[in-house]
Amino acid sequence: MKIQMLDLSEQYQSLREEVIAKLDEVMSSSSFILGENVKKLEADVASYSKSSWGIGVGNGSDAIHIALQAAGIAEGDEVITTAFTFFATGGAIARAGAKPVFVDIDRETFNIDPDKIEPAITNKTKAILPVHLYGQMADMKKIKEIAGTHHLAVIEDAAQAIGAKHHGKNAGEFGTAATYSFFPTKNLGAYGDAGMIVTSDEDLAEKARVIRVHGSKPKYYHHVLGYNSRLDELQAAILNVKFPSLDQWSQARRERAAYYTKKINEQLGDIIQTPVEKAANYHVFHQYTLRLPYRDELQGFLKENGISTMIYYPMPLHVQPVFKDLGYKTGDLPETEKAAKEVLSLPMYPELKQEAQDFVLEKIIEFYRGRGMSSENSDGSRDKTAAGEGSISIA
Repeated sequence: MKIQMLDLSEQYQSLREEVIAKLDEVMSSSSFILGENVKKLEADVASYSKSSWGIGVGNGSDAIHIALQAAGIAEGDEVITTAFTFFATGGAIARAGAKPVFVDIDRETFNIDPDKIEPAITNKTKAILPVHLYGQMADMKKIKEIAGTHHLAVIEDAAQAIGAKHHGKNAGEFGTAATYSFFPTKNLGAYGDAGMIVTSDEDLAEKARVIRVHGSKPKYYHHVLGYNSRLDELQAAILNVKFPSLDQWSQARRERAAYYTKKINEQLGDIIQTPVEKAANYHVFHQYTLRLPYRDELQGFLKENGISTMIYYPMPLHVQPVFKDLGYKTGDLPETEKAAKEVLSLPMYPELKQEAQDFVLEKIIEFYRGRGMSSENSDGSRDKTAAGEGSISIA
């Protein structure tokens, strides 16, 4: 059996006729740039996010960069964020001319630890950029309180978390703005690059619209340096077809995540940490990510058995060579660095069959039992001892 991390073929077949009809409609109209499909998607995603405006842009990376610039982040400013994320988060801060200030993560959720934010604030801090990693929102209630006390902007990197909730509120309701990626692998994915900013700040929305078209308003008159970063009309048309299914797909992801978790906890609950969904959250499982021992060896074993897995992310941003001038070193963010050595994401998508999940689970169990490891000892007791360096900690 060959099991991919993500298989979009079944989803496409279910939407094929509608997608083709919509694309034909766009091509027949000859309206390819910022047309009616973009406007509809902007309005629908903004409404879904309980925000006033949506601004479609070329991709999720540009969405962060443009949101920061529109929020006034510039040369000499500092933006507090997490180092345990895709490069676009820190890269966008640096491209805006600001300094990324990396703080550690919460061990259970892998999201930025709010308790680490306030000590990192200086007189140069202008914003906090939390990332809703793997489909679960960061502790936005605490982050918003900190931002309010210190008069900081909050830009939510919600690239992986469209549809996620925290205390009943969506990504986009807490921050000055939130940004989405519609990269094909995302929960709501285009058939190419696409992204969006959502906000209820009218000034930020207007600035973002100007920045995405080379900083021009009116056309050919430029008052700021902007970019060519517009959401493509064809991609918007595809996303408009897919958008009504988003909640259904999120629920399907949650069901598959629950199945993985139940089976892993039954067999290997003292060895593997399954995803922790905080009580205040609604997790949409963009990724189903485990924390486990012998990660690299397990990944190799699963690959040999036709199972694709991914490591998100093997090298945290604070120790990336491109950020060496920031002065961080290994050991500065211990939880982040530990997670980078232990996380592994399993295949996860709405159409994933239980038969495929059972095969993945069977091979994971086989791997650990082959090493003499299971949740229960021969006498039925659970081993709670912590081993030393280089061996497994069962806790």
